[in-house]
Amino acid sequence: MEPVPGRRWQKVLYERQPFPDNYVDQRFLEELRKNVHARQYRYQAVVFQSGAVVQQLCSVCVFVLTWWYMDAGLLSPQGLFAAALVSSLLGYVLFDAVDGGAGRWASGRTRWADLKSTLVFAAFTYGFSPVLKTLTESISTDTIYAMSALMLLGHLIFFDYGANAAIVSSTLSLNMAIFASVCLASRLPRALHAFVMVTFAMQMFALWPMLQKKLKARTPRCYVAVTVLFALAALAALATVSSVGAVLFASLLLAISCLCPYCLIRLQLLKDNIHGPWDEAEIKEDLSRFLM
Repeated sequence: MEPVPGRRWQKVLYERQPFPDNYVDQRFLEELRKNVHARQYRYQAVVFQSGAVVQQLCSVCVFVLTWWYMDAGLLSPQGLFAAALVSSLLGYVLFDAVDGGAGRWASGRTRWADLKSTLVFAAFTYGFSPVLKTLTESISTDTIYAMSALMLLGHLIFFDYGANAAIVSSTLSLNMAIFASVCLASRLPRALHAFVMVTFAMQMFALWPMLQKKLKARTPRCYVAVTVLFALAALAALATVSSVGAVLFASLLLAISCLCPYCLIRLQLLKDNIHGPWDEAEIKEDLSRFLM
């Protein structure tokens, strides 16, 4: 069917027109828009946001190295427990000092409630530490190491780095990290080692990220300084075990914090999303009142 001279095409479906179904006129591309919802990133901002990934990688590295030191007999459980206790107290004070206690006042949680939760967790973990020590005796050591590696990898994948994505699950991420710590703790010499290892895992994978998120929101400069110092400490500890591993891990951290943001900025320039009358209709009005 050919267009009829003198008849103007209209973009309607309720009227029969002497035009083919796929016919459009010259005005069709007048409403073309490009990159309407595209976000413009700055290199410094992307590098700052990558600090969350760097810190979590360093947390996993420090945790595995701590387990290796305990398994090799280079670190006593009493020494690790004392260091973890002191660092936890300092972090607890810093957590309240960052915002002047405003977060605690808003949540309504008291210090006595925090103390009770800590004592209950420590008591239950210490009581069940003999069970944790013998929990995986029937499983081969190679299988334990493979399971731990997969769980720690899953912890890194599902961790909440601040992105609003369906794959993010803080609960699943924490559970996978604790499962890995239980598996590794079961290969340590005594039940006391298992207790201290699981307690240290809770500190690294549950409490430490909470402090980092508050530092990131309240004091960005302090957050950057802590991230750099934490990364240097993890690299120094890894260098005592393997110099090659330390070089490779340093390369990974530099790639994540410097190279990947640069690639993102460069690829953002090539982004070319088009929007126009061919897009699907979006209902922006709140229709929840019709569901009642």
